[in-house]
Amino acid sequence: MLALRSGLTRALAVKTPVPQMCSSFATGPRQFDGTFYEFRTYCLKPSKMNEFMESIKKNIHLRTAHSELVGFWSVEFGGRVNKVFHIWKYDNFAHRTEVRKGIAKDKEWQQVIVPNLALIDKQEFDITYLVPWCKLEKPPKEGVYELAIFQMKPGGPALWGDAFKRAINAHVNLGYTKLVGVFHTEYGELNRVYVLWWNESADSRAAGRHQSHEDPRVVAAVRESVNYLVSQQNMLLIPVSFSPLK
Repeated sequence: MLALRSGLTRALAVKTPVPQMCSSFATGPRQFDGTFYEFRTYCLKPSKMNEFMESIKKNIHLRTAHSELVGFWSVEFGGRVNKVFHIWKYDNFAHRTEVRKGIAKDKEWQQVIVPNLALIDKQEFDITYLVPWCKLEKPPKEGVYELAIFQMKPGGPALWGDAFKRAINAHVNLGYTKLVGVFHTEYGELNRVYVLWWNESADSRAAGRHQSHEDPRVVAAVRESVNYLVSQQNMLLIPVSFSPLK
């Protein structure tokens, strides 16, 4: 009896593996890659758009000396006019801290940006991660971009991540548009997903969208995803001359 109790005690001491719940958006893969993307949107005062853009175009090299600019666009359609949108890449949060310190000490850049602040009516920015199941793609040639913004139900990617992935892949795999990247907010409006698409033109984007809406494979995937959707919006973006993503 004593031997039986001893064996039972040892058996109970062995921990049973606990199944891990995981979503395709989960933070696990990001533990090994701290890279994140800062999304910045500037709403400029009426009549100040050209003045702001000319100044930035002339001096953007001072800013990109500190960190990598992914893309810079003017907003053509979607929401407020006189708006610019840009994405900056950082290795991790310590890297961003050092960059911000360097920018603050850069007298040349400060002489540029401080006067330009008076031209900006509103600034917004989010910290996002590129989701683990896609990488940042560079389009084959110049075109236009669409930024689709999805506000998902509370509960996080464990609730809606897999369905959302299937909806995105349905469009990509069937060739209706080209995916540049899918980003999930870390700071900002949570449960928000940004999807950046590329098309040759606004007309080709419209044609692809109409065709996809008639494809039962896309319709089925989207129908599943919208069960978790709160709201969505989009913007048509035109890359500026100095944008790395054209």
